[in-house]
Amino acid sequence: MRRPSFLPAFGLLLVGLLLYGGFSAVNAQQPNFPVVKEYRIERSVPPQAVACIECHRATTPGVFADWAKSRHASANITCLDCHLVQSGEEDIAQGHEKYYGRSDLPYGESQYKVPIASIVTPKDCSRCHPDEVTQYSRSKHANTLEIIWKIDPWLNKGMNSANERKTGCFNCHGTVIKIDAKGGIDPATWPNAGVGRLNADGSKGSCTSCHTRHRFSIAEARMPEACDQCHLGPDHPQIEIYNESKHGTMYHAYKEEYNFKAAPGTWTAGVDYRAPTCAVCHMSGSGKVMGTHDVTERLSWETQAPLTVRPQDFKPFPAKTDWQVEREKMKNVCRQCHSDAWINDVYNGFDNAVTEYNDVYFKPAKATLDELYEKGLLSKEKFFDEHLEVEYYELWHHEGRRARMGAMMMAPDYAWWHGFYECKLRFNKFMEGAGHLVKTGEKAYIYPNFPNATGSTQRPEKIFGPQQ
Repeated sequence: MRRPSFLPAFGLLLVGLLLYGGFSAVNAQQPNFPVVKEYRIERSVPPQAVACIECHRATTPGVFADWAKSRHASANITCLDCHLVQSGEEDIAQGHEKYYGRSDLPYGESQYKVPIASIVTPKDCSRCHPDEVTQYSRSKHANTLEIIWKIDPWLNKGMNSANERKTGCFNCHGTVIKIDAKGGIDPATWPNAGVGRLNADGSKGSCTSCHTRHRFSIAEARMPEACDQCHLGPDHPQIEIYNESKHGTMYHAYKEEYNFKAAPGTWTAGVDYRAPTCAVCHMSGSGKVMGTHDVTERLSWETQAPLTVRPQDFKPFPAKTDWQVEREKMKNVCRQCHSDAWINDVYNGFDNAVTEYNDVYFKPAKATLDELYEKGLLSKEKFFDEHLEVEYYELWHHEGRRARMGAMMMAPDYAWWHGFYECKLRFNKFMEGAGHLVKTGEKAYIYPNFPNATGSTQRPEKIFGPQQ
């Protein structure tokens, strides 16, 4: 009997190995050789998630309706995908667990019991949005609570109460979330959606500051109204400045034509919007400029600081950027609609406004304030309890900011009448009062009963570490 030959099979095997080795060598020589990705979308919803949806449909219909209209709902992202936590975590909502076992609630049975956290944090969002959370974490938004503790005399001198801080300052800047002994959220730190909130899981910020729950709309975050809860008022009136500018005028005239729902990375000047919103200039992708959730980018001056400096020279939070690179990014945003001549002229006026504010108003006032402290004519013990301290503070914190920001955002009324005009009046009053004290040697009058100056001067340990 003739035995079967294995030579053909061996030859095929050898050829296959050589070909495989050849392809492997090619792959090894090409580090950018694309790797085939495997995509799998889970369309099913677990019964525990169904229980959440049905219970909230009945008990909080507003929350349910917002979620049902969201992109999350369209992609089968349910309550559990954001709120679920692991057993034993500090921020488990202990009070929520009492709802399981109630016969009057839909799905209120122990078989649907899962540990959840009331607060959804950037750490939770990072599971699906890692780049956005990374960018946000290095921004001034995410770190604004640390920044104000470094520069704000209201906090460092204890000149307002804990509740004034909670309802005012910390509503925008954020609280340090604390869990009480019963496993609930400490009411002194909650509710809060401040952009610099320090969460129990260690993450910073709140995505819902701009993408409000439970719709989490990209369209909403692109509108200037998303920014106006915090960026308004006598000290940083960006929304008022924007509304006065030509950009704001055009937005309000044509916003019905804007396509706010364009996909990320596709929102285009002249196609989806006529004039920019806050998001266009500071965050959105535009032309050659990539989108970012780091609002510290694209800035070339720190106009909110007492002395205007470059962002990398802002000591409370130095930017890890080069202002010239960032200015070019912002100019590229402007180039979607404007010529270089226009753009450069605007920046020239802005730079001159910064120089004039620094040299004519702030530096002389700061030198005079230091002289008053050095001669003992002002007390360093507290701040705001002497009128000249208030005058100095408002010179930079109110009028000085408005002048600089108005010049940058092309709002003439804020650059002049609310800005440099008021700087002149404030500067004159401050220098006149200071000159009187120096001339007479008289100490400044101290308000004996400064109201509600009961706030703690202890900086948050979770941010600054143990303090002496």
